Amino acid sequence: MHTTHTTPSKEQIALLAPFERLDLNRISLVCTADQAGQACDALASAKVLGFDTESKPTFFKDQVSEGPHIVQLATADRAWVFQLHDLQCRTMVGQLLSTLGIVKAGFGLGDDRKRIISKLGVEPADVLELNTIFRERGYRKDMGVKGAVAVLFNQRFIKSKKAATSNWANPHLTESQLIYAANDAYAAFRVFEALNLG
Repeated sequence: MHTTHTTPSKEQIALLAPFERLDLNRISLVCTADQAGQACDALASAKVLGFDTESKPTFFKDQVSEGPHIVQLATADRAWVFQLHDLQCRTMVGQLLSTLGIVKAGFGLGDDRKRIISKLGVEPADVLELNTIFRERGYRKDMGVKGAVAVLFNQRFIKSKKAATSNWANPHLTESQLIYAANDAYAAFRVFEALNLG
């Protein structure tokens, strides 16, 4: 018989100590072909990357998103935030995402996958939806990054609502956008590690 576990409530999570996030000195913003080349070299030998994307929010019912506008990838101690304005930068991150043998782990990636196929013209390879792992382990509800951090680390993952709904298509990202985006991918990496999937 499968055991079912309950996901902690918002109120329970609010009482936990904060999860230690990456600060700006461990986050690289990638917006040129040169920067993308360096970032892809640094990431090419990884076995696992935390992965997420951000798109400019849509506000009307039939408005089509032109996202993703950024792609975030993270290792155990760093994160890279790729802006997709530059075509070469876009191509390089597309190649990295479609590389077999590097697991890209994250939460709620169904939408991200569709958008990447449509914008970057590549099929992301070895993508791992972490919600699926929690479901297999008896959690009924989608965990999301906040629930997973609470369950595995007994900590509270802080997400800024303001950053979440900000304009990710803006050529100049703010510090709070960079911290928000990088840490979504970083927390996914830490969750993957803690699940002992490697």
